[in-house]
Amino acid sequence: MARNLTTVARVYIPKVFNPLARLLLRAGVSPNAVTVAGTLGVLVGCLGFVTRGELLVGTLVVTVSVLTDMLDGAMARVRGTTSKFGAFLDSTMDRIADGAIFGSLAYWLATTGQDVLAAVALICLVAGQIVSYAKARAEGLGVSCNVGVAERGERLLVIGIGALLNALGVPYVLETALWVLAALAVLTAGQRIAHVYRQTHIPAESAS
Repeated sequence: MARNLTTVARVYIPKVFNPLARLLLRAGVSPNAVTVAGTLGVLVGCLGFVTRGELLVGTLVVTVSVLTDMLDGAMARVRGTTSKFGAFLDSTMDRIADGAIFGSLAYWLATTGQDVLAAVALICLVAGQIVSYAKARAEGLGVSCNVGVAERGERLLVIGIGALLNALGVPYVLETALWVLAALAVLTAGQRIAHVYRQTHIPAESAS
């Protein structure tokens, strides 16, 4: 799943975002500013609308804001330079955005008496953070960890479609999306842990 989405993104994202990226760069806007603005937009959509159950508006605001995660990367590529701080900032803002999305959804579900689904949303949040952390920690140790059935893009796509269809009155779709996401996120975290273990584990007979 991740490879398919990544392939599509690599083909179409430059065509869509590069012209806007050039325009923003000419206007003196930095990729880091776009990254922060996108995260602030996610916070507005989540805290201002999702927590009150206004999923339609909240999902639309969050979707537009999340797209800036692609725009800041396009700006860096058009400019031809990247920075370690920019990569750090992008990853950090992603974690804040993910926390806001699933945290606000869990809050709304809990305040409307949907306690089980609220717990499932929290599982999605925690497992998703572990998925991202596992990759970052592994790469910090010099180990590859680009594996798993559901990376961040897939998770956001599933929850976005689920929330949007729920807002349009389609029954059970949000519940299904949350349960599927919880299972996929836990599975992906397990896949990454196992992948790193296989790369770092030295059998006893080899060590001796």
